[in-house]
Amino acid sequence: MVPAFTHRMQQLFVATAVASASFALSSAAWAQSSYPNRPITVIAPYSAGGDADLAGRNFAAAAQRVLGQTVIVVNKTGASGVIGSAQVVAAAPDGYTLLLARTGSQAILPAIQPTSTKYKWDDYTFIGTLELNPYACTVNAKSPYKTLDDLIKAIRAKGKSMNFGTAGQLTTNDMGPRELFSLLKLTPDQTPTMIPYKGTGDTVQSLLASETDFSCGSMGPFLGHLKAGTLRALMVTTPERLAAAPDVPTARELGFAEMERIVGWSAVFGPVGLPADVRDKLAATLKTVAADPAWQAGTAQSGSVPYVKSPEETRDFVRAQYQLYRTLGEQLGIIDAKK
Repeated sequence: MVPAFTHRMQQLFVATAVASASFALSSAAWAQSSYPNRPITVIAPYSAGGDADLAGRNFAAAAQRVLGQTVIVVNKTGASGVIGSAQVVAAAPDGYTLLLARTGSQAILPAIQPTSTKYKWDDYTFIGTLELNPYACTVNAKSPYKTLDDLIKAIRAKGKSMNFGTAGQLTTNDMGPRELFSLLKLTPDQTPTMIPYKGTGDTVQSLLASETDFSCGSMGPFLGHLKAGTLRALMVTTPERLAAAPDVPTARELGFAEMERIVGWSAVFGPVGLPADVRDKLAATLKTVAADPAWQAGTAQSGSVPYVKSPEETRDFVRAQYQLYRTLGEQLGIIDAKK
């Protein structure tokens, strides 16, 4: 009787263990498949009204429709996008804190200030790119500079007494003019003074208030004011003229084809260690978002071009952007090539 009883208890123990393990596995699978089960926060590392903010809110609205969960955009500004970007690097890798990644904060700063930026270009889980942002150089509509040639003549004559607004040092707002100044072979005394703001939205306001002479950046925040006639674009860096601004000449037309490599972009990143199933669900969400008419309309309204890519393609794209600005920084003499 005792051996039979012992054998029966062993069978019962094994069956219980198997059931417990199966329950644990099914519970884990259920927990994973239930993502998201609470609100998701998207950190936009620049101020309201700028490219990151516009792209983030357009994405959040579409992603919320796909995921059936609240998606909140929070602007964490400062240090040319470093503060918000670093917050996501340090966040729990659970899919509930994401980054609206931008060219300046995710490619330029890690390339040109590798020792002071608090993260590297690949200190993230890459989820997908969202869009490309046509790049333009713009002045107040009341400005005496009607063409890029007018602006260049003034720069050569006035030098440091002129200024240009940016969303911070080493953003695309800053790197585009640096590239132009390099192509013009300006001396230090001929180079306009850079005025940093918290974001492109603030830079636009500085133009409208005539606090700055010009600004170069992604067209999105400028577009509404261009259509309203309060700002004037002097050049776009796209290979062809934009349908939204057909009267604005391209950099190539004006003899500055090298400026075409300056372009803005938005992407969605997560912290390192994001579970593969969460990453894949978010990547699939981006693909669905890409087909959303409301998202497409919002992207077009901001002057951007849809550019949704896979996590692997996104990593390759960001690596290439990082390498571009690393090389550009070396050519302009603003980083140490040995770092």
